[in-house]
Amino acid sequence: MLLKNQTLIIKYTFIVIVFFQTITSVAQVWQPDLGDGYYKNPIIHADYSDPDILRVGEDFYMVASSFNSAPGLPILHSTDLIHWEIINHVFQRQMPDSTFSKPQHGNGAWAPSFRFHDGFYYIFYGDPDFGIYMSKTKDPSGKWLPPLLIKAAKGWIDPCPFWDEDGKAYLVHAFAGSRSSIKSVLVVNEMKPDGSELLDDGVLVFDGHQNHTTIEGPKFYKRNGYYYIFAPAGGVPTGWQTVLRSKNIYGPYEDKIVLHQGKTDINGPHQGGWVSLENGEYWFVHFQDKNAYGRIVHLQPMTWTDDNWCIIGKDEDGDGIGEPVDKFKKPNLKNNKGNTIPQTSDEFDANTLGLQWQWHANPFPTWGFPQGSKGKFRLYAHEIPGESNNLWAAGNLLLQKFPALEFSATTQVEFFPSDKENLTEKMGLLIMGIDYSYLALENQNGQMSLLQVVCKNAEKGGEEKVMKRISFNATSIYFKVTVKADGICQFSYSKDGKDFTDFGEKFTAKEGKWIGAKVGLFGTRSGKTNDSGYADFDFFRITD
Repeated sequence: MLLKNQTLIIKYTFIVIVFFQTITSVAQVWQPDLGDGYYKNPIIHADYSDPDILRVGEDFYMVASSFNSAPGLPILHSTDLIHWEIINHVFQRQMPDSTFSKPQHGNGAWAPSFRFHDGFYYIFYGDPDFGIYMSKTKDPSGKWLPPLLIKAAKGWIDPCPFWDEDGKAYLVHAFAGSRSSIKSVLVVNEMKPDGSELLDDGVLVFDGHQNHTTIEGPKFYKRNGYYYIFAPAGGVPTGWQTVLRSKNIYGPYEDKIVLHQGKTDINGPHQGGWVSLENGEYWFVHFQDKNAYGRIVHLQPMTWTDDNWCIIGKDEDGDGIGEPVDKFKKPNLKNNKGNTIPQTSDEFDANTLGLQWQWHANPFPTWGFPQGSKGKFRLYAHEIPGESNNLWAAGNLLLQKFPALEFSATTQVEFFPSDKENLTEKMGLLIMGIDYSYLALENQNGQMSLLQVVCKNAEKGGEEKVMKRISFNATSIYFKVTVKADGICQFSYSKDGKDFTDFGEKFTAKEGKWIGAKVGLFGTRSGKTNDSGYADFDFFRITD
């Protein structure tokens, strides 16, 4: 009996060790904490575009653009500014629903701002085609009020509120030239203190055409009697961070560049938010555009000079302008969340999808269902809308952001195709962008095959090209894609989950419309039916 118990102990100890090794591997896919009191940038090697940051007590919150994806406007939480996790989304479906129930690439929720005032957490964001929205809550991890359209307008973007000491409230925003035919200017409006309505048509407070073209993404602050507007300029991949200041909220504003690329390899370091710590430290989060990897998040130290200007990063050459740091001492905070990073892997053991997942449009209820009791996610094959010849028009793409420079994504799928004749159905693993590629099982009139497909210039109607196809006599398979530096992707498959065989040609991932490439699952069919095929996905694991 003792020997049997010892055997059981050894057996279960081994299982626990393997489990924790797997979890650690997942958590380490991108780890910014160097373990010696320093961190490295980026703190999040994933596409959290246009980040804004907020501190309330010992908690830090971050929000980012989500464009056409649903759920939208992800909320992240940290206690040390280094380790972050997704805790919520502002909305599950983007309004108006009739518009966003089909993919609206590059449209939707742009450049949100995050503020805490009078007991409420506020998020304001601009939709370039509909106007300025506001949502608020008492609990950022709880239910947010449905976004309220506080200003219907074409081309109004990047709003940020400000509440002054006298009780008055204001909003600063920019313009999208593609919709409004004006850009590079910032306007301030007076606003109701509850954020529900703008009270005037606005005052032009800054024109960046001369020195700060394409100025946008403004964030409003006040310090030492100065009103400050932090605003990126110069465009996404090549720009810089500008700070404006004035003793009057309506200006005139002085301007100064406080962060630029300099001699570093961090291009376009701008668009983000400033946060102050109780210990007197100042920090700034911003993004870097990294092509297929999207706009990844960096954390910079920030200092204030005696003349009330700030420097973001380190001024190595003494020109008064900061440059991004690659490595720096961690913020002096006692709270530490361990090795957490924004979620990636999903065992599908819950009755809801992990918060890392987003659809490419507002989802229809029949696209897929979690089966927590079975540890699977069921995805149904859906017809691509209209006459599209590629996945650009498909909303039922279940995707997540690239989480690191290099990683692998593995899933197990069991395919239950429809027995309807003249119907082609596919279930697969997808790398999605303006160019995309996938590895899939295809059932066509009862004939099963394994194929790799590549589509170039999907946005412009590029056609799918089958790179390799073989007959396949099974409906259960493991899919894997390995992503290397520069977004080089290699698909592979396995029948047992252990020995994988490379399949098809290497593919270079390409960014989407204002977003990075994404990885995930899809299921399509060629026509209408009253009994669609489906697939059960057992897990989706991101490993290094």
